[in-house]
Amino acid sequence: MSSARAERLVNLVLCLLSTRQFLTAERIRATVPGYADATSDEAFFRMFERDKTELRELGVPLETGRRSAFDTVEGYRIARGDYELGDVDLDAEEAAAVALAGSLWDSPELSGAAHGALVKLRAAGVEVDETRGSVQPRVRAAEPAFAPLLAAVQAGRVVRFDHRRGGPTGDVVRRTVEPWGVVSWRGRWYLVGYDRDRADVRSFRLSRVIPPVTALGEPGAVTVPPGTDLMAYVRSTFESGPVTGTARLWVAEGQAHGLRRLGRVVGPREHGGRPGDELEIDLRSERTVARWLAGHGPDVVVLRPPELAKLVRDNWIGVLTAHTAPHGAPP
Repeated sequence: MSSARAERLVNLVLCLLSTRQFLTAERIRATVPGYADATSDEAFFRMFERDKTELRELGVPLETGRRSAFDTVEGYRIARGDYELGDVDLDAEEAAAVALAGSLWDSPELSGAAHGALVKLRAAGVEVDETRGSVQPRVRAAEPAFAPLLAAVQAGRVVRFDHRRGGPTGDVVRRTVEPWGVVSWRGRWYLVGYDRDRADVRSFRLSRVIPPVTALGEPGAVTVPPGTDLMAYVRSTFESGPVTGTARLWVAEGQAHGLRRLGRVVGPREHGGRPGDELEIDLRSERTVARWLAGHGPDVVVLRPPELAKLVRDNWIGVLTAHTAPHGAPP
């Protein structure tokens, strides 16, 4: 959406909030800045129809009606009681954080809601800084399972899907889940809900959910237990345990920046004629760290302990076996 159109929508909202009477389209055209740019009546009405549709999609309660029984032309207004937020008091840093959060959601399922929140904040008189400087984080929702799982959560319907356990070579298991919510943690999306097959609460990484996702039963059948903290559950499930040791790694120059942030640089070191650095990292789960390091290929080499180096090689062998086995044959 262009800044001119966004500004016109905000002006339209403020105009319709400021009156108890129904305003006709012609009155709105003469009052709201931005509509004067229309080159003809037809262009104005096309612009106005698009804006009305946009406001309704954003959740703005746009009403239509006539001021009296003698009026022949319908007008528009916004009921304050259905629209207004409670008192909102944000300092400059908080307002910037709100704008930054709104920029995170780039999926069709979430972008409309994020934009609607910003429009309502502006209409409530809150200055929201959208410049954001050079920081433009994105929380992407590219997994095919995202949209159907989010729809099931919103509708309160049970879902059934196939889920691959433990990584790209793990077993595929059919799951029937009462979905409670979809949350993002450390750049990944997770579904949290009650797993009927295991009779317990479970979380599922969306990148390991294999479409299709099938919704079962009637809407409203799933209810989230009061006091449920989805983020706390995901964090407790996937957060690492206590430190059990350290590992020394060689990391190629200019590579594995995430690993560098978590590790401690011991000093420069060459390996196989390539420049790089020697890093020290804390070990909690050797198997988890091994899977992570294996994904960096030749850009990361385990110097010690030898047990971690063996686990990394085992991961490589497993991937190679899975991709070279004949089609349909077990790896």
